[in-house]
Amino acid sequence: MKVVIQRVSRASCTVDGQITGKIEKGYMILVGFCQEDDETLAERMAQKIVKCRIFEDEQGKMNRSILDVNGSILSISQFTLYANAKKGNRPSFIEAARPEKAEPLYKYFNEQLAGYVPVETGIFGADMKVELINDGPITILFDSKEML
Repeated sequence: MKVVIQRVSRASCTVDGQITGKIEKGYMILVGFCQEDDETLAERMAQKIVKCRIFEDEQGKMNRSILDVNGSILSISQFTLYANAKKGNRPSFIEAARPEKAEPLYKYFNEQLAGYVPVETGIFGADMKVELINDGPITILFDSKEML
């Protein structure tokens, strides 16, 4: 499981001209799953994300979590996080979980996050237009193979 976290002052997702999710202060996250991922991993990743301290405290140090600042999350499914471009010019996505596995995991992962903070989403598999104001900019990559 890979998650790109961007600290934002606001973010939104639009599909076919309709806003599907919109937040103010918080995280816009891109989420990708591989074949080995499961619900236990999704739960652990959700906990890691909400406890991650990348908001500033009174001294300007990144010492506060999204919980501490009452932030929200805009979660966007993103299978292309598993792109492999080692050979040739066209990436392969063979490592990404198939939609029939990834979509239920994505929904479950968002439910886990929503147990902590408000969560808005895009639409799994849709052509999404995502807008955001990256605050900092602060961008963090979580890869379950390296951290959990």
